Amino acid sequence: MNLAEGRVRSHWVAHGRGSDPAHTGWLERFSNAPRSNATSAGAYRTGSLYVGAHGRSMRLEGLDPTNSNALSRAIVVHGAWYVNEEMIGHSGMLGRSQGCFAVAESSLPEIFARLGPGRLIYADNGKLPA
Repeated sequence: MNLAEGRVRSHWVAHGRGSDPAHTGWLERFSNAPRSNATSAGAYRTGSLYVGAHGRSMRLEGLDPTNSNALSRAIVVHGAWYVNEEMIGHSGMLGRSQGCFAVAESSLPEIFARLGPGRLIYADNGKLPA
């Protein structure tokens, strides 16, 4: 989101398999627990870029009690072969990550250019509490 220019740019992002255990394509729950393979809700601060198991990736620091384990869980932004329109056309949904913000490989250059260190990412399902 570019507040100065009033523009929004969207990218496909996979949620964690622990958040969608039945693989319906819909996020059912969040978790901050280690080894949950789930997406964690809340605000994240972007960190440094590095090259890891998924190629170029960006570290994330959880800023809320709901995502405070992000660093120890190795929740990062990385590219993934299962995040693209072809996957949606083939299976009707994106693949699932292990809790990371997995995006299309083709989106990485733009995402990394816009999200330097110290930027904000926010994850939620858009539902208001009852």
